Amino acid sequence: MHTDKAYSYLLLPSLTFKPSTYKDKTYFPGVFRAGVPSGASTGIYEALELRDGDKTRYKGKGEHLNQDMSSVLLSLLYFCHEHFSMWFCHVKVDKLTYLYVPALGVTKAVGHINDTLGPALIESEKLDNMMIEMDGTENKCKPRWHLMCGDSMFVLSRVFRTSGPCLQHPWVVCCVFSPAKFGANAILGVSLAICKAGAAEKGVPLYRHIADLAGNEELVLPVPAFNVINGGSHAGNRLAMQEFMVLPVGAESFRDALRMGAELYQTLRTSSRRNKVVIGMDVAASEFFSEGKYDLDFKSPPNAARNISGEELASIYQGFIKDYPVVSIEDPFDQDDWPAWSEFTASVGIQVVGDDLTVTNPRRIQRAVDDKACNCLLLKVNQIGSVTEAIKACKLAQENGWGVMVSHRSGETEDTFIADLVVGLCTGQIKTGAPCRSERLAKYNQLMRIEEQLGDQARFAGHNFRNPTAL
Repeated sequence: MHTDKAYSYLLLPSLTFKPSTYKDKTYFPGVFRAGVPSGASTGIYEALELRDGDKTRYKGKGEHLNQDMSSVLLSLLYFCHEHFSMWFCHVKVDKLTYLYVPALGVTKAVGHINDTLGPALIESEKLDNMMIEMDGTENKCKPRWHLMCGDSMFVLSRVFRTSGPCLQHPWVVCCVFSPAKFGANAILGVSLAICKAGAAEKGVPLYRHIADLAGNEELVLPVPAFNVINGGSHAGNRLAMQEFMVLPVGAESFRDALRMGAELYQTLRTSSRRNKVVIGMDVAASEFFSEGKYDLDFKSPPNAARNISGEELASIYQGFIKDYPVVSIEDPFDQDDWPAWSEFTASVGIQVVGDDLTVTNPRRIQRAVDDKACNCLLLKVNQIGSVTEAIKACKLAQENGWGVMVSHRSGETEDTFIADLVVGLCTGQIKTGAPCRSERLAKYNQLMRIEEQLGDQARFAGHNFRNPTAL
């Protein structure tokens, strides 16, 4: 496999109007592009995006494309040289953040790339771990990088040898790396693109490659959780709770589930779908938590008299569960209100989903396991910052008997990676918005394509969405 180009550029995700980045990894046999989403209501423990703070561009929400992506991609080249004795004879970074690695021009060197770099790209975990190690931080924020150019600088002495393809070019760029903070949006873009490239190198679909990375032999099509009513910080109404969703667990296939969800979204009449559709909620309670209390009218002027305790809020949820087919509640309490989480999870038999509580972070997942705070992980790859870390988080949750729901972000892109991710990880459930708007429909359409490709081997999670291994 011959590496040719890698570069990044800005795109506008939906809803949030905060620029995100696309990362392209170009090599034979193709181009592999990854779009990184951005969240609107984010947990305080998430891995951090890197924003430039320039108030003249996108209200200060622009991205440091020059620094973060050049650092990460140059780090990749350095890694390949250190671990696989790879030669890179010409690297150029200009104001457009364009990283160029042209052909070496000699058959032996090209063969070395095909034989060595190709297999290395399949090993996504090694490359992800390299980026994580070079980032050197827990939350992946703020890059620091340095370049040294010219044949008089022998920082990486092994690059400058007395013979070899490197000397066929008049100059070489070397990288000096100290602990850096790249930003989760930078690292994740590279991680996603490399994962796609690895699947292509193996000649298998992306979902199969992800399943291999996770050690899964089986594949499962998920139950979609369609958002049909919006509240919280995302909406212009006074509804405090962020999302009310329908899950077509009684569908016979993913295609059938998508049809049912689309019909319900258009009519919001569930009577004809009784026993086939259940309800899920995303409360996002951290948005209306203040000084140990919860304000269900937080969009109105403050009034401490109306604030309620965690116990009172739990009682409201229990009423919902009793009166309606509510089977899943996400973020019912604040991300630091651990006692309320544990007490509620112990008192109900439904799925209690951690999002702001767990932020796809193994440390917080383990604490939630130990405290029995919830029983399901909301998996968002940009909360942790790499495919490898997301897979580890998923496996940790599943090994402890949890469910896992793969999720999009409010500032979503057209990238369909999470559709393949949910199938490969066999989580059985996905939340990627209402069946409208192209960036949401792209995921649903990809899932239908996957189901068609699998043919008779396609299995739909259905009522077993919390434990798809029971299929």
